[in-house]
Amino acid sequence: MAQLVTTETRGDVALVRIDRPPANALDLDLLAAGRDTAEELRQADPAAVVIVGRERFFSAGVDLKAAPNLDADGQRAMVEGINRLFLEWYSFPRPVVCAVNGHAIAGGMILALCGDYRVCARGDVKLGLTEVRVGVGYPAVAIGVVRAELDPASARVLALGAELVGPEAARELGVVDELREPDVVLERALEVAEAYAALPGAGYAGVKEQLRGETVQRLQAIVDKGDPLLSGWVGDDGSERAAAVLDRG
Repeated sequence: MAQLVTTETRGDVALVRIDRPPANALDLDLLAAGRDTAEELRQADPAAVVIVGRERFFSAGVDLKAAPNLDADGQRAMVEGINRLFLEWYSFPRPVVCAVNGHAIAGGMILALCGDYRVCARGDVKLGLTEVRVGVGYPAVAIGVVRAELDPASARVLALGAELVGPEAARELGVVDELREPDVVLERALEVAEAYAALPGAGYAGVKEQLRGETVQRLQAIVDKGDPLLSGWVGDDGSERAAAVLDRG
C-alpha cells in the first residue's frame, strides 16, 4: 500500500507530501497518517516543515464519498481525527510553511491555515469553506483555527457564504500570504521555511506559543472533554447534500 503521507529532508527542513489520489481527500487513514507524521516530526525536531499536496490539489477536505457512509462510531472517529490532525499541526512548535500547490477546500483550507505561512499557486486554484453546502457543522478545532487565523469579516464571508474563491481573493481575505506561479510554489515555500529555520528556535517556539497558546489550550480542553459535534455530525440531510455536491463535481 502506498504511503499517504511521506517525509523527506531538504537541508534543515522536513518536506511533508500529502499523497492520496486523486484529490488528497481526508479519510480516516489520511487523518491518522497526517497526525502520526506531526508526532514523529516533533521527535525528529527539524528546523522547519513544509507541507505540500500533489498535482492539482493541496487537499479537497473531508472525503465526501466516505464520510456520509460512516456509522455513528465512524463519524465520531472522523470528528476526533479532524480535531487531532489540526491541533497537532496548529500547535507544532517549529515553523510550518504550507505550499498550497492546488485546490484547498473545506478541511484542506483549514489545514493550510494551520501553517505559519502560506504560499499559494496562481491560476486555476480554488479555496474556500464549503461545509454549509454539505449541511455539516465544523469540528471544534477546525472552527477554532478559522476564527483564530482569519478576521471576523473574512471568516463570516467564507464560512457562511460557502463560495470558492481564487488565489487573489484568498490573499485579500488573509487565507494565504503570497502568490507564486505554480512551478515555483514549492521552491518559494522551502525558501521561506529556510529563512524561518535560521531564526532562534526557542524564541520562535516561545512567540508562537504566545500567539496561539491560549487558542490551543482552549481547543485541547474541548477535545479532551468531547467535541459536542460527536453526538451527530453527518445526518441524512448531510448525506444527501454530500451526494449532490459530488454530482456537481
